[in-house]
Amino acid sequence: MSNEPNINENNLSRSEAREQAFMLLFSKSFDDKPLEDVFEDNSELFVGGVCGYAQSVVSAIEDKIDEIDADISKYLKKGWTVSRISKPSLAILRLAFYEIKYLESVPDSVSVNEAVELAKKYTIDENKFVNGVLGAFVRSKEELK
Repeated sequence: MSNEPNINENNLSRSEAREQAFMLLFSKSFDDKPLEDVFEDNSELFVGGVCGYAQSVVSAIEDKIDEIDADISKYLKKGWTVSRISKPSLAILRLAFYEIKYLESVPDSVSVNEAVELAKKYTIDENKFVNGVLGAFVRSKEELK
């Protein structure tokens, strides 16, 4: 049995659970509050509270944030750093990199497509940037197989 997070406890689609995770990561990017406070502060935003999938994924991303950011930086264009990425795009990239690297139950193409959709919804014209970084990551991952 896998220890991957369950998304259906709040009757959410994977997209809705992923959007919660994005919103929590974005919220966390503004201060150094403990994750429990971030979950509590944002729980009223979501019908049924913060879902287990979002809590699990955000906690795991926080535990591996330096590694994930290092991975992201490998796929940025010359002269770019993680600190230069907008907060919404960085939250989206962290979520997608985590899913692609650690969650076997999520196909890479789904993570990329969902990330692009989040970027279309929450950024100003950064969906191509998000798609490009994730595309390079997925291609390099496939080349290693």
